[in-house]
Amino acid sequence: MRPFLSQLRTELALSSRQGEQLLVSIGIPLLILVFFSSVDVLPLPDGVDEPIDFLAPGVLALAIMSTSLVSLGIGTGFERAYGVLKRLGSSPLGRPRWVAAKIATVLVIEVAQWVLLIGVSVALGWSPPASGWAAALLGALLGTAAFGGLGLVMAGTLPGLATLAGANALYLVLLLTGGMVIPLDELPTAVATVAKALPAAPLAEILTGSLGDGSVAGWAWVSLGIWAVAAPIAAAAWFRWE
Repeated sequence: MRPFLSQLRTELALSSRQGEQLLVSIGIPLLILVFFSSVDVLPLPDGVDEPIDFLAPGVLALAIMSTSLVSLGIGTGFERAYGVLKRLGSSPLGRPRWVAAKIATVLVIEVAQWVLLIGVSVALGWSPPASGWAAALLGALLGTAAFGGLGLVMAGTLPGLATLAGANALYLVLLLTGGMVIPLDELPTAVATVAKALPAAPLAEILTGSLGDGSVAGWAWVSLGIWAVAAPIAAAAWFRWE
């Protein structure tokens, strides 16, 4: 347990000192939430009158993607490229405890993100139903597994710079097409259809529905559930420590 806790503290300390990761995990979601809830420029889904009611759950989904895909993927990719993972894997820490520390780090950061973003959202006038939080938390865990698996697939198979470019490019594409800031029904039909098969749109649908009117489309649970199983399996099969 002591090696695990020591590695967890190290991971959290490193994450708090990396400005680019803080920008992606905290800065961008917070900026999108505050700015677009204050100006009337984004289209809203049918039945939603206030921007904050759509943006708040969408930004919670964005925060999960930021940490599980971008921060985890890029950080791990460069650790692998620099030979850090090879050394840690042969140390007393061992690979299983390293993996556990990475997972715990992601979860701790996501909890901190949600506490901050929910607090700001409530201050901006958001009042989600209490009955929707159980489904939202389940969706968040599935989204963490899906995006974390994708991040580790890239980190474990690509060079560090390629992981950096790939994770940021995928993040941008999913941000624009995942229904987090632009509703799916405002996208071209072909784009929306493809987006529903990727993990961002179903995660946003689950959080927006469960923390909105309480209705979540069945396709969202199916799609995100498949990604939550398939992506970690792919990461376990393809990840290379050096």
